[in-house]
Amino acid sequence: MSYILNIETATKNCSVALAKDGKTIVCKELATENFSHAEKLHVFIEQILVESDVQFSELNAIAVSQGPGSYTGLRIGVSSAKGFSYALNIPLIAIDTLQLLAKQIQIENGIILPMIDARRMEVFSAMYDSNYNQIRATQAEIIDESSYHEISEIIHLVGDGIGKFTSTLTDEKFMFHNEVVYPSAKEMSALSFEKFQNSDFVDVAYFEPFYLKDFLLIK
Repeated sequence: MSYILNIETATKNCSVALAKDGKTIVCKELATENFSHAEKLHVFIEQILVESDVQFSELNAIAVSQGPGSYTGLRIGVSSAKGFSYALNIPLIAIDTLQLLAKQIQIENGIILPMIDARRMEVFSAMYDSNYNQIRATQAEIIDESSYHEISEIIHLVGDGIGKFTSTLTDEKFMFHNEVVYPSAKEMSALSFEKFQNSDFVDVAYFEPFYLKDFLLIK
């Protein structure tokens, strides 16, 4: 039996989940325009442990969303995760943020294109197949009418970055999942447990978030 505390703060969503053997027990999250991470993160962690009747000493690992995303959000989440990992002497696990966002939808065919809003017409994005395997590397890209012209498959767009492209990406191959969704800690549970079983950990002393762009503040 293993308990993993999952922390996701890469976007406007401050999200924490406690998982037991890869399944989410409790998740608390709040998405606000003014980024409530500094105020809410440790409150959520305390509430989750109390509600699940789990002590800090029972945690087997800490998992954190590594980015890309908001510089401030990532810094808060990673700093907290590293602090808990060091203090409790338990492993630290890093999870790709865009993979978490991709897992917010399910498709039978085509490509999942998760987008995190950066600024203006730029997004952080990657591509995944229907099984959430990454098929194109993460990058910061500026979107225009010619973007993805080489792809003939259906492209499923998800995330807080897609809304500004509904009038730009007009080909019928683009499927907009229009509900604004953010990466969530509840989607980390299975991924962090798999990494835990494989001892796929990061070095607490040297691990840094994947900012992708230096000191980028998402507003």
